[in-house]
Amino acid sequence: MRTKGVGIFVLISVVAIAQENQPWSPSPRAQDGGVREVLESIVIPPIPNAPFSATLDTEWVKYTADGASITLVNERHIARDGRGRIYEERWWLVPKNSNVKSEMNWIQIADPKQRTLYNCSPQKHTCDLLLYDPAGDLTAAAPINPTQSARTNARGDVATENLGTRNIAGVDTVGVRVTTTMNPGTMGNDQPLTAIREYWHSQELGINLLSIRSGPMIGKQTFTVTELTSAEPDLQLFEVPAGYRVNDQRKNSPVSQ
Repeated sequence: MRTKGVGIFVLISVVAIAQENQPWSPSPRAQDGGVREVLESIVIPPIPNAPFSATLDTEWVKYTADGASITLVNERHIARDGRGRIYEERWWLVPKNSNVKSEMNWIQIADPKQRTLYNCSPQKHTCDLLLYDPAGDLTAAAPINPTQSARTNARGDVATENLGTRNIAGVDTVGVRVTTTMNPGTMGNDQPLTAIREYWHSQELGINLLSIRSGPMIGKQTFTVTELTSAEPDLQLFEVPAGYRVNDQRKNSPVSQ
């Protein structure tokens, strides 16, 4: 879980999703094993003078050992104002083409100048106030100039490809594909493992408008920005929702005046 960046988390458990939306009861006896998965989304750097509003569509395809696939989806609203403040909604991932309805589980508001991050729960009407360090996310805004390259070391190979340019949602982007092959024994694998990351980066906005990650351990994750507008978003988005209680979780919170 990233607690110092805005792209913090979408917590996924297929069982948990079913519990939220269907009359299903878990076994009363505690059980061994299980998985709690965290899906990182696109990084939105807090740069000023580049406002936008958009919808972010997520699709996560996971493959089973017998060749079947499980597809989870959601869509959520994201925005950044001219001051570099960031607004993100977080919604539960749900099975694609099912009657299970997604629900918003977090609202996140980051301010790079105040170095504050509010994690707000619509269910509890509370916001945890955290320290926000924008340094890591700012690296995502750096312009890219991809070149063909290949590197080899004891762990495996990394190849980078320049995919050229592409217009997405009315914005020009630059495409990059990075293919990583890990040698047997690198992480307990008995055969080579190949993972691919492809992204289409807007130099103007400093974000990826399309990002695709695939590999044997994660399946295929696709993040697509749609309904993009460069107008200044509603500034009310960057205020703590009315009626929410704030819990200051910062280690060195300001002394009350």
